[in-house]
Amino acid sequence: MASTIEGQARPIRLADIAKAAGVSHGTASNVFSRPEIVRAEVRERVKAVAEAMGYAGPDPKGRLLRAGKVNAIGVGTTEPLSYFFEDPFARVMMAGISEACDATGAGIALVSAANQEKLAWNIQSALVDGFILFCIEGGSRLVDLTRERRLPFVALELGFHDETISAIGVDNIAGGRLAARHLAELGHRCFAVLSLPLGEDRSGFVTPEMVRSAVYTGTRDRLAGYFEELSRFGVDTTKIPIFETENEEKSTKAGLEAIFAGDERPTAILAMSDRMAMIAIEWLTARGLKVPQDVSIVGFDGVPDGALCDPPLTTIAQPITEIGRRAAHMILDFDGTVRRETMGVELIVRASTGPAPKG
Repeated sequence: MASTIEGQARPIRLADIAKAAGVSHGTASNVFSRPEIVRAEVRERVKAVAEAMGYAGPDPKGRLLRAGKVNAIGVGTTEPLSYFFEDPFARVMMAGISEACDATGAGIALVSAANQEKLAWNIQSALVDGFILFCIEGGSRLVDLTRERRLPFVALELGFHDETISAIGVDNIAGGRLAARHLAELGHRCFAVLSLPLGEDRSGFVTPEMVRSAVYTGTRDRLAGYFEELSRFGVDTTKIPIFETENEEKSTKAGLEAIFAGDERPTAILAMSDRMAMIAIEWLTARGLKVPQDVSIVGFDGVPDGALCDPPLTTIAQPITEIGRRAAHMILDFDGTVRRETMGVELIVRASTGPAPKG
């Protein structure tokens, strides 16, 4: 129940405490914000009056907003909040963001929602200086909502080109080429692709038209890299099955079931994330297929978990931690400039790839 002043139900204000304690507003404010400069007896008197009147202290939100800086970054996604803790890519990215925030004493607010209405409210109400956006599925909506806040933001894994948006990503075409070349040089000619989303709210086999009209150009660029390189080795890329997943267990396993139910079983899988690649290794092993003797797999990300799976995962590594650090500094050191950075990737060869099986 709200404290009352002269029978009016309204919150107790600092001015009420100052008046009741017989001190100036400035002195009452110092009791809560800089108590060391107030005489002990005055400090105790003001605190006693505040406690008796049910006043807990100035609203920190009001103080921060008056200062014009909250010293906190919002990290937003349309994925469930559990994404930040369950997805290996997100965990490593958050480590980089946290490192930059720790160095400056800044805080982090995780912003997520299961539906659009809640997402809009969470973006609008987040008490932050700017946003880092995980633009995976629902990325365009996330960007639009964040623009409305008129705060600086930077997009990670940006799914569409917009030169007015600060963004950090990797050279997806180069990464796709590296993965495909590695497998082709091992003699593989029969491939399948486990794809990240090309659009929103869908999964299943992908047609060439769906690739051309893809909303998420990062996914399209990885496919372009795969297919450009495989074409150089004489592979008919029109016959390569592409299964669009939601980068989680259910849709990835559905993709594997569909791919291996086909007439020609692939000897190599190009997975657009390490998470999908590790799910694929588990799925194949459970069905008696050996990796890499029967099927080779290349992931994409370079998360630490990949080195620990059985067999250890060959992958295209991107500098995830450094991307997180740079994104955080784009917000913390914002100067009004739109910055777009594309970082390099590298092939890390481990035991999940080997020569194509004979026959």
